[in-house]
Amino acid sequence: MSSENLPQSPEQQLRKPRVAVVFGGRSSEHGISVVTAGAVLNAIDRTKYDVLPIGITTDGRWALTADEPERMAIADRTMPDVAQLAESEEGGVVLSVDPGSREVVYTEPGAVPKALGEVDVVFPVLHGPYGEDGTLQGLLELSGVPYVGAGVLASAVGQDKEYMKRIFTSFGLAVGPYLVVRPREWDNDPTAVRKRITGFADDHGWPLFIKPARAGSSIGITKVEDASGLDAAIEEARRHDPKFLVESLLRGREIECGVLEFEDGPRASVPAEIPPVTAHDFYDFEAKYIDSASGIVPAPLTEEQTAEVQRLAVEAFDACSCEGLVRADFFLTEDGGFVINEINTLPGFTPISMYPRMWQESGVSYQQLVDRLIQAALNRPTGLR
Repeated sequence: MSSENLPQSPEQQLRKPRVAVVFGGRSSEHGISVVTAGAVLNAIDRTKYDVLPIGITTDGRWALTADEPERMAIADRTMPDVAQLAESEEGGVVLSVDPGSREVVYTEPGAVPKALGEVDVVFPVLHGPYGEDGTLQGLLELSGVPYVGAGVLASAVGQDKEYMKRIFTSFGLAVGPYLVVRPREWDNDPTAVRKRITGFADDHGWPLFIKPARAGSSIGITKVEDASGLDAAIEEARRHDPKFLVESLLRGREIECGVLEFEDGPRASVPAEIPPVTAHDFYDFEAKYIDSASGIVPAPLTEEQTAEVQRLAVEAFDACSCEGLVRADFFLTEDGGFVINEINTLPGFTPISMYPRMWQESGVSYQQLVDRLIQAALNRPTGLR
């Protein structure tokens, strides 16, 4: 039965919609997901919605956590962790996979399971594998529970940089030079892989960027100046994903643009520019989240350039069949053209993150952004659409 056709009891019709904010997760982006959850919990209008915070530990346990956003912030350059927020070291939250029920149950070893009530919509703020990549979205589709953001296919494509680039190319969007190294290739013949990469460098020049194929927040990326740094960079990328990409350096300005789904379709925000980060080799994880490197919003572009990058951002959103929200990242190259680097279907979402800042400048506050995403999810059916 489709979730949109589920009968509602009088109690359901009278009560406020219940939002489960799901965060943490098993990826290397666990900490920033917790930070994002704190910001979302602070922003949700409690006069309109009931809220249920659910944290996923690094080993995959769904934990009931306290609704205490102040404990979810970066402290002394250290990321928060779901294990520190969980109300129990062993208790677990279970979501029914029966599409006829949205009941959430809490279990403790040796105790009678406790019903926590039904959930009307899930706001996932998970980044990386096992959350942003279509896995959680698939579970929610099976459960018949609406959720914020992209569906299964778009989430998977948005996580895998190889297939993302293949789709962009098929839709006529310009991408930079890259090559892909799959696990079997490196495991079977690392010498041949090194030769491929140095050949790529002969064609496109050094430095190169070695990055995990399915990670975000610039985690696991290394800028390599010559062949002597390849093995260490590959080892670092493969710590996060056995498949990795090699990309050439694109010389130009880094431009980002937010896309948000409205009733009449997706719209683009004013773009932002990421200026050169002097304390870092590139806009890496520490620059983004620890040292708070600032973007320029709006980007100092001409009207024509702004219109073009907004058009391309919406095209990328549609090319990957996205829903809800996307941040699209581009390079404005020295020849004046835009090259798309990637999209992020669950972008950094703290109030100081680039996506909310771009929409703030476009006239949509952080609280309005959170509310619009929840409302869009409540109005969107699960299943084929």
